[in-house]
Amino acid sequence: MSEKEILPAGKNETVDMVLYNDVRNVLDNARKKTFAAINSSMVEAYWDVGRIIVEKQGGAERATYGDGLIKSLSKHLVSEYGRGFDERNLRFMRQFYITLPNRNALRTELSWTHYRLIMRVEKPQAREYYLEECIKGIWSTRQLERQINSLCYERLLAGRDDGGVIEEAVQKEPPKKTEDIIKDPYVLEFLGLRPNTKYYETELEQGLIDHMQKFLLELGQGFTFEARQKRISLDGDHFYIDLVFYNYILRCFVLIDIKAGKLTHQDIGQMQMYVNYHTRELMNEGDGPPIGIILCADKNESVVKYTFPEEGNKQIFASKYKLHLPTEEELALELSTERDMLMRERTFGNNG
Repeated sequence: MSEKEILPAGKNETVDMVLYNDVRNVLDNARKKTFAAINSSMVEAYWDVGRIIVEKQGGAERATYGDGLIKSLSKHLVSEYGRGFDERNLRFMRQFYITLPNRNALRTELSWTHYRLIMRVEKPQAREYYLEECIKGIWSTRQLERQINSLCYERLLAGRDDGGVIEEAVQKEPPKKTEDIIKDPYVLEFLGLRPNTKYYETELEQGLIDHMQKFLLELGQGFTFEARQKRISLDGDHFYIDLVFYNYILRCFVLIDIKAGKLTHQDIGQMQMYVNYHTRELMNEGDGPPIGIILCADKNESVVKYTFPEEGNKQIFASKYKLHLPTEEELALELSTERDMLMRERTFGNNG
């Protein structure tokens, strides 16, 4: 339909479509702003309710005891304002104030549901990380819940060099180093594939394409999709990179190869060739060195150790993928095991 065309608005009326869309955009934007303003006001109101309850109960240390006050308050509030002020929600409001006692630190971009999820996170630095990433990534509440449940923060720390508390994770500045964006493992439960079942690599690849938005969320900050099965031709031989992304924060290509089985040294060599080709032939002015990620079902850490260069490898990474969301205990155990292995290797290397 052209801009000059009109739509029927009634039996004997017509309306200019351009005019209609302009007015509609104004009204839609006004509704969004109104909703955001209402949401922000309610979040602040819930914080204030929590503050009043805590102060009435004698401070944060004593506020978790003696819920008779909440029961009485809830009874009156529910009768006047509805079930949003039942005992359970009033306890959330109380915890909201205890967890985030600085009113000026409340973020207008986040809803009450966002905050309720973030309050479940025990570590203060992890809470700060999810707050910042949620805002920067414009995460929905469902996306935020998934990142918390998959221990995104813990996986981020597990991939860092010092294994300690990493301040960069909670800063507003985006990650600057390659290691900051690499996860291990990647959790791909959104594919809906049954664990312990054999799949072809093409099936995994197609699943990631079909769920690209969720895969981008799992990859992390700054990724944009570039190509699928990108062909490289070398003297008449053709090779195909499964997935190619560009990370606009690090300003580099990210090449991903999917391996349905256990990682082999041949897989690492193949990725090295892809990275070398992109480095020498396809890098644009201002680009950083390309990154290669091999997504594999399993890997032998010794094979990885002795195939990669002993020092200076900043371009190729081997990460496992999981087809189901493991429990917090399972994932914490796996991360702890990998970290212990890394520390033993460093200790052995230093002594040698």
